[in-house]
Amino acid sequence: MKNKILLGTMCFCLLVLVHCGGDTSSNAKETPRLSSSVFEIGSSSSTTFFTSSSSQVRSSSSSIIAGANSSSATKDTSGICNSICDSFTAASPIVDENGGTGSITTYGSVGDPETSQGGACNYGETGIQYYAAIHVNIEPGDNLGPWQDGKACGACVAVRAKTSEGWKSTVVRITDKCPDANCGVDLGGAPARDLMGIYAGRYEGEWKFISCEGHPEVFGDSTTLFVKEGSNTYWSIIQVRNPLDAVTQIEIYSMADSSLTELQWATEAENFFRVPTSILKDSSKYEIRVSYRFSEGQIWKLKGTDLSKSEGSYHLEE
Repeated sequence: MKNKILLGTMCFCLLVLVHCGGDTSSNAKETPRLSSSVFEIGSSSSTTFFTSSSSQVRSSSSSIIAGANSSSATKDTSGICNSICDSFTAASPIVDENGGTGSITTYGSVGDPETSQGGACNYGETGIQYYAAIHVNIEPGDNLGPWQDGKACGACVAVRAKTSEGWKSTVVRITDKCPDANCGVDLGGAPARDLMGIYAGRYEGEWKFISCEGHPEVFGDSTTLFVKEGSNTYWSIIQVRNPLDAVTQIEIYSMADSSLTELQWATEAENFFRVPTSILKDSSKYEIRVSYRFSEGQIWKLKGTDLSKSEGSYHLEE
């Protein structure tokens, strides 16, 4: 008798386990799947836009951001806003592998657009009207946005915003940072006028890092290698002004002994590289090799001592 009761109890438990093993109804919740790819600024030159309803996931490293799976993206072909276009509700940007979605704002004059004064990229007067600031943070104060202490400087971004007439697009160069909460891309006056007309405000939009090639509106003067003011034979930091794209690396090759030195990003100022003292005191020739995110690199040929001259500005050799 006891054996029959035990057997019946075991069968009942098995039936319960089989039933509870998984929910096959329409209310079953699926664990979100994340893309294995990581977001490094400008990892693709494609200008195909998409919006994602998934939340971004931030990694422990400040240099990469894990993006939402693009398969969850919902395409919006019309771009027509369904409310007051210049009053988009402020929210943290959503970041994907190549750009993001969120607020498109302006800190320039749409009525009388001015050229960029170099902003936090420390470029000085640029002659560029199609410029913008990129967000520093995703959530306030986390420093996980694409700015990354100036590493986004010089990058080009395709931006589009929803309007009453549908999507409107422009291309800008990053010359500044936007540390404000809920910032996405903050446009200069000329690109803001293209998207917003006379109704400047906060628009819903998207942005994607692209190559600067084929966009003359984002270029000012010729490309130069600039030595920061105050530099000398004991301390010097340099940058590329009016670059072909965002600078990813600067190396200095000695034409005397064939040694190669990779410069480190400076901590004294954003968007600069520190030059070793040993090179600053050397009058022999060097190649300063600059690498860009999308564009082909460039090479300057200078004396090491040239890099110690305060406010030195060097054009490429013809």
